[in-house]
Amino acid sequence: MSAGGVSGAAVAEWEAAGLRAPDMDAVRSWRLGRLRSQLEAADVAGIVLFDPINIRYATDATNMAVWTAHNPVRYAFVATEGPVVLFDLARCGHLSAHLPLIDKVRPAVGWFYFENGPREAEAADRWADGIADLVRLHGRGSLRVAFDKCEPLGLAALRRRGVDTVTTMAFTELARYRKHPEEIVAMRRAVHAAGQAVGEMWRALRPGVTEADLWAHLHAGNIARGGEWIETRLLTSGPRTNPWFAECSHRVIEAGDLVSFDTDLIGPYGYAADMSRSWVTPGREPTPAQRSLHSLACDVLAHNRELLEPGLTFREFAERSYQLPDRYLPNRYADVAHGLGLSTEYPMIHYLQDWDTHGYDGTVEDGVVLCLEVYVGEPGGTEGVKLENQVYVTADGAEVLDT
Repeated sequence: MSAGGVSGAAVAEWEAAGLRAPDMDAVRSWRLGRLRSQLEAADVAGIVLFDPINIRYATDATNMAVWTAHNPVRYAFVATEGPVVLFDLARCGHLSAHLPLIDKVRPAVGWFYFENGPREAEAADRWADGIADLVRLHGRGSLRVAFDKCEPLGLAALRRRGVDTVTTMAFTELARYRKHPEEIVAMRRAVHAAGQAVGEMWRALRPGVTEADLWAHLHAGNIARGGEWIETRLLTSGPRTNPWFAECSHRVIEAGDLVSFDTDLIGPYGYAADMSRSWVTPGREPTPAQRSLHSLACDVLAHNRELLEPGLTFREFAERSYQLPDRYLPNRYADVAHGLGLSTEYPMIHYLQDWDTHGYDGTVEDGVVLCLEVYVGEPGGTEGVKLENQVYVTADGAEVLDT
């Protein structure tokens, strides 16, 4: 599971809630199979993964995920038919020794400027030699290899070696879309851990606490239970709740202030817990305006949740979703819904008003997890409400995973 494991207290919380441990061997086999199905359909020799979340999806190996997200020094080669080779940081092979689907672990060749300075081209050539050798050895005669992402210097070095490169996130995003039932078991534990951390935030909310102090309870609660990191700092209070997307500050929260936040947590087992809440700070009763904003946001999520079922297209969902009153549209959220797994994932279902510019169609499938989101706050308003539910969609309906 996660690099740091979980505490006994977290396990006790899960057991008390009736949440069993997931079968991670089943999860790993499913995820690798899903990825290889995409590669087979695209007729590529394999894929080289640099995004740490994609490496996690294919191998379940993790190592300094946030740092390696912006320093391209760790990668994996997944043959469409053949081995899974993880290229990890020097002397880190022991971190993935327990993972059965990794056939080989090799030292990574880092070719970014921090490590190599003006010799980065030399390092890129060494890296390209190693990748080209793997493609020739395991590519079934094909020299066409996919990448989730790659710096231009490396792609050019591979092309000089006769390797045809295809760079796209499509293969990994589409593979990650549908979830194995055991992934949902893991996600339930991650969501429960996040819920406990959110409860700790609520108990800490009082006049005089700062936004940053309150946000720290969320991060600490996640980490203490085996979570891994928090992707954003989206917590605001009072007048900073409108418009949305301001990050938490050291503003002192006052009695009666609206506090809105989005968890955006990467939790235990690497699975995301993504929920949004808006609270009124104790010490003063909610105002009629606060109640009205929150009630409308709840209505939006309830309406949209009832629409979800396998076979519904993204366009149909956008058309049938709750249509915000005109005064709230200028400040609307970025999407009506988005996928979730190891992080925010495909798809992003846009508002109908944004469809011609950004929208794309697809189908809600059996076994997907979607986050339903809404922000309600009019331009120039004093406050705004952000709500979000994490929903598991099956033929039996749409189940809200968060409380």
